[in-house]
Amino acid sequence: MSNFDTLGLSETLTRALAEGGFETPTPIQARAIPLALEGRDVLGLAQTGTGKTLAFGLPLIDRMLAKPGRPAPRTAKALVLAPTRELVNQIADNLKAITGKTRIKVSTVVGGQSLNRQINMLEKGTDILVATPGRLIDLMDRRAVDLSQVGNLVLDEADQMLDMGFIHALRKIAPALGTPRQTMLFSATMPKQMEELSRAYLTNPEKVQVTPPGKAADKVTQSVHFLSKADKPAMLREILDKEPEALTLVFGRTKHGSEKLKRQLEKDGYNVASIHGNKSQGQRDRAIAGFRSGEITILVATDVAARGIDIPGVAYVINYDLPEVPENYVHRIGRTARAGREGEAIAFCTAEDVDLLRQIQRLMKIEIPVASGPNMLAHAGSSEAASKPRSGGGRRRGGGGGNGNAGKGGEGRKPQQNAGAPGNGARRRRPRRKPAA
Repeated sequence: MSNFDTLGLSETLTRALAEGGFETPTPIQARAIPLALEGRDVLGLAQTGTGKTLAFGLPLIDRMLAKPGRPAPRTAKALVLAPTRELVNQIADNLKAITGKTRIKVSTVVGGQSLNRQINMLEKGTDILVATPGRLIDLMDRRAVDLSQVGNLVLDEADQMLDMGFIHALRKIAPALGTPRQTMLFSATMPKQMEELSRAYLTNPEKVQVTPPGKAADKVTQSVHFLSKADKPAMLREILDKEPEALTLVFGRTKHGSEKLKRQLEKDGYNVASIHGNKSQGQRDRAIAGFRSGEITILVATDVAARGIDIPGVAYVINYDLPEVPENYVHRIGRTARAGREGEAIAFCTAEDVDLLRQIQRLMKIEIPVASGPNMLAHAGSSEAASKPRSGGGRRRGGGGGNGNAGKGGEGRKPQQNAGAPGNGARRRRPRRKPAA
């Protein structure tokens, strides 16, 4: 196994990594960093939680250290684009942790924050600008940022940017960038439209693939519950009560449905918060901070809002509603089993969702084990689509597996009592989870 000293990084960086407790690079880091340091364009295919930020961030920082000098007003030396505010902030925090003792300036521009404040910040220039495409376009239209000096471009979670309709923004940003430049594109999946994006942005890229596109992280245990829509609330509570202190991320399909589910869980006494497009940036930040600290143990989220969540301690991902885009299932379950830990992904599948589950399994080239309920895939005429039903709900944590669409979870059935004792059939609200210390 290599270490950071062998990758060609500067002594300043390797020392900063050692002080930060980073000793051994992840596979994506070990393969991408040397290529990036050579100036090659990189197409990286890897799941979330595999260390992609440092895979592109360390070469960027190394370049800045090798060519010191303050950026000109309103310019940036490097640009990192990401699809959501949360992911932008996460990337910037990770980069700042490495650049803290240097003069390298890392700045962010995202929607939901003061445009004037961002304009004033950019007036002084920055070394590394991390941005969402939409807000960057706003600043370009106001001539508040000059991208002609950008010599390094990173597109992170590029597949999600395509899903969110940012392709037109990316096409507008590209001509404004400096040339020649180095470009690195990272994605967890490889949809067809990605080929167009890579051709437009990358020049003779070196492909780095540590997890095949559409595959889940190795340490994610998956399962699916076949059930009716009316039974989903009761099943959710049963799973939640099996390990009350575990950090659990519940995915809903719509903003309204996710908020409705959150309110019902809150009414039942759970420590729950929600993030979705109807929440302000401040509300989303507070919810994620509470979830990260353990004060909030259940976070109900939509796909877009949860895109930037990087919390190693997430034990469960519950797909209350299956996503309509199969690739989003891969992104969802990538929120658990991070930083080498194990995790469990549990999906709920109703009769209306059978085709969605079939598409997910086709994408991932697997059969998700059935935790409970009649195998609706088999009943629908697909003999190979799913594995044979098995009793119980997943592995030792005692949960099923899954993926889900959004939050139609209004009417909760009476949940089982905290499942410390097997077979405990006590009804009514469980004892409330106490905030983690």
